[in-house]
Amino acid sequence: MPNNEQANELRISVLYFASLAQAAQTDEEVLTVPSDDLGEIYDVLSAKYGFDLPKDKLAVAINHHFVTWQTKVQANDVVAFIPPVAGG
Repeated sequence: MPNNEQANELRISVLYFASLAQAAQTDEEVLTVPSDDLGEIYDVLSAKYGFDLPKDKLAVAINHHFVTWQTKVQANDVVAFIPPVAGG
């Protein structure tokens, strides 16, 4: 019988843009996450890659649609963390 932690893990794709892609040294990766909570997922990735942007400065999308941070992730979703863009 699997333990609850393994049963709750989700395989997702994550897209990174701008400074987040630079910090992660990739613009996309597939990974298994222990939570369906976007904030917790970002916190784990932030600790792993040293992201310096707080969540309130980012837009977040699931499957190419902007969502709120309260939206839950499902298996096989494509999650994008999008930092602010400067223009000139």
